[in-house]
Amino acid sequence: MADNSKAEDTASDSVEAAKNASDKKEKLADQVMQNPQVLAALQERLDNTALTPSSYIETLPKAVKRRIDALKQLQVKCAHIEAKFYEEVHDLERKYAALYQPLFDKRREFINGEAEPTDAESEWHSENEEEEKLAGDLKNVVVIEEKAEAEETNLKGIPDFWFTIFRNVDMLSELVQEYDEPILKHLQDIKVKFSEPGQPMSFSLEFHFGPNDYFSNSVLTKTYKMKSEPDKTDPFSFEGPEIVDCEGCTIDWKKGKNVTVKTIKKKQKHKGRGTVRTITKQVPNDSFFNFFNPIKVSGDGESLDEDSEFTLAADFEIGHFFRERIVPRAVLYFTGEAIEDDDNFEEGEEGEEESILAGQLKVHT
Repeated sequence: MADNSKAEDTASDSVEAAKNASDKKEKLADQVMQNPQVLAALQERLDNTALTPSSYIETLPKAVKRRIDALKQLQVKCAHIEAKFYEEVHDLERKYAALYQPLFDKRREFINGEAEPTDAESEWHSENEEEEKLAGDLKNVVVIEEKAEAEETNLKGIPDFWFTIFRNVDMLSELVQEYDEPILKHLQDIKVKFSEPGQPMSFSLEFHFGPNDYFSNSVLTKTYKMKSEPDKTDPFSFEGPEIVDCEGCTIDWKKGKNVTVKTIKKKQKHKGRGTVRTITKQVPNDSFFNFFNPIKVSGDGESLDEDSEFTLAADFEIGHFFRERIVPRAVLYFTGEAIEDDDNFEEGEEGEEESILAGQLKVHT
């Protein structure tokens, strides 16, 4: 009986202790909840949770989630239709490139002195026409002197047309070294060629050079390969065509004229005899003409290092700039007017797309 009484007393004490502990926790909880700082922190956490889209989706019933998945299926189908749209845009670009080409051919003739514009073709009214009229007499004197000078030097075409564009455009001038300049003065034309119907989407840049002392090629080419299809692993990231790879060409440099390499001398000491000899070796050299020997995108899935990715992305951007800006509007980059427009565009309405494709084309590294 005594043992039973002790057991009952122990059980009673345990219950009482548990009750006291519970009462203390409740009192502590009441005190905490009455603390304004604690309440504010809890409310902020609840607010943040409520504003997170993913957390909201997780709270939805299974039937609603199922409908959302169906919407994503529709979104993927939309992306594939959009890809087809851009393929047709590429076809349209090819079609209209053929219409532009006669004008570009005439441009080449005027630049290189192969033809002289007629009075009608050379008539142009500038915005400052009234000011020019006021200074007409002086201008006529200058024109006469310029004509006399041109006749004396037998000047043809527009000297250094493309080289001047390279010099005017920061993106290009940064690539041009002093020893590149004499070569670029032989540049006569730049053309854009689009891939043929039924071929994988791509475009090529053709740089046409006159005879020179540096290489025997008359044309240097750079081809940019593109794709216009959603990524299977991330279809929602599709925003239009992207450049995925590029190929250059082999430059047939004349002896001692390759500006993309330089020769250095290095001393070597023989480990055994201790004698020293001087060896020469060729190492890469900074030059615009490295543009025709781009980094190759690995086809085996290996990732490029950070510097290579940056170089490749810059290469893609330059190729796109030639295609969309330089070639179609060459004279305006020669005069600098397009550069001023570009500056105004960057400072002002950055969100507006210049064209359907130009606004969407991305680079992929």
